[in-house]
Amino acid sequence: MGSEALAFWVREPGAGELRPVALDRPAADEVLVRTMHSGVSRGTELLVFRGRVPRSQYDVMRAPFQVGDFPGPVKYGYLNVGVVEEGPQGLLDRTVFSLFPHQTRYVVPASAVSVVPEGVPARRAVLAGTVETAVNALWDARPLVGDRIAVVGAGMVGCCVARLLTRIPGVEVTLVDVDPDRAEIAAALEVRFSAPDAAPDELDLVVHTSATAAGLQRSLDLLAAEGSVLELSWYGDEPTELSLGGSFHSRRLGIQASQVGTVAASRRGRRTTGQRLRLALDLLRDPAFDALLSGESEFADLPQVLARMASGELPALCHTVSYAATDLHHAPRPGAA
Repeated sequence: MGSEALAFWVREPGAGELRPVALDRPAADEVLVRTMHSGVSRGTELLVFRGRVPRSQYDVMRAPFQVGDFPGPVKYGYLNVGVVEEGPQGLLDRTVFSLFPHQTRYVVPASAVSVVPEGVPARRAVLAGTVETAVNALWDARPLVGDRIAVVGAGMVGCCVARLLTRIPGVEVTLVDVDPDRAEIAAALEVRFSAPDAAPDELDLVVHTSATAAGLQRSLDLLAAEGSVLELSWYGDEPTELSLGGSFHSRRLGIQASQVGTVAASRRGRRTTGQRLRLALDLLRDPAFDALLSGESEFADLPQVLARMASGELPALCHTVSYAATDLHHAPRPGAA
């Protein structure tokens, strides 16, 4: 016989709820995972919660274990860390990361989980998907020794990119954001911080992650001749205006898109998505990433938490969800949120 779990669903744009899920016993090549922590992606996940995924992107934006369709009801999420309770001997009792939504327990193929390395705390490991995005971005951008680089937008992805850039010898990294409170996080990541109007210019590379037209425009303005902006933002259905008059053509500036759905072209023939994720998990041995873990809530409160995050009432960089106190018998019924 199987068992029961609870999952978070976006019932409709702006409203979430917890729903019971019946679990089958895992097959020989599957694992049963008990979730310890999950993470909320402020960018993509809040766009999903608000119902702002463009219809043309419904298929592209599907999460690996998504259930339901946009704009809802939909079970969505992809930052999950748990413990294997049943499965192959080599995975039993191991802490694993998977691209699974917010759910107390779940059954997936054993190939869909990655073991969290020794030295990486379970809560920090929820950042694996975001660090993986940053790894892919740097494979796309190909920064060089001694480059002068800015990361515009000090969100989860921008901060992870900035930290990885510090590992390249001679690189000067400036994290740029409109929120002066992000200066403290920049210091923890050992990078410079600047407001947009005071950021250094004549840069070799700018990585843009703010998901605003103003941020993208400022990124272009900061470039040296023949420099390039790597665009990591996801705008949803928001129109983006950009001025490409001025010096855009005369200075031969460039804009390149990057997205984690496929391995960057520079590594596609030599790295798999699994290898990329394992690299991201190994990079999370770095304790500096703890600076991104800025808030935590209980799983039972997730419907209210997502609503508060979407409204701006609850600011957070990476908000994590704890499952330690979850009780299936006292969880809210569907529709109670």
